[in-house]
Amino acid sequence: MYEIYRVALFGHRTLYDLRKVEDRLAPILENLLRTKEYVEFYIGRHGEFDEYAASVIKRAQKAVRDDNSVMILTLPYTVKDIEFYEEYYDEITIPDIGRPHPKVAITLRNQWMVDAADLVIAYVENSSGGAYKAMAYAEKTGKPVINLATDCEEEIWT
Repeated sequence: MYEIYRVALFGHRTLYDLRKVEDRLAPILENLLRTKEYVEFYIGRHGEFDEYAASVIKRAQKAVRDDNSVMILTLPYTVKDIEFYEEYYDEITIPDIGRPHPKVAITLRNQWMVDAADLVIAYVENSSGGAYKAMAYAEKTGKPVINLATDCEEEIWT
């Protein structure tokens, strides 16, 4: 049986520097794919960071290896046209968080992702919003957090 290493990814709905995200995220993902036996990447789909990070994950899998990881779209509730997502993501999960209001469901889903993760990778520039709250929750619970927007020491990436 594989030793599974779980990574939750969060970021702002709007990105202003896609190159910065890729330049900082790709080496981390590639290192995880090289050093971990099996990696589960948990990611949402609520903005530019989520969509872009998913494409960086796909490129890292192609560049390093794709047989020891899975990208899991983690939805807060059922969505229409789920078939579209099934074609792109390796798996889709909807955590058992009850049936709260959709905005509350996103927060509860984010907390579920943090709780499940061994590492949280975020792109947070502002001290507000869902990505910020998820990162703050991760820090409060003692999870290791890499903030791509601010952490830039070379040893973090490799």
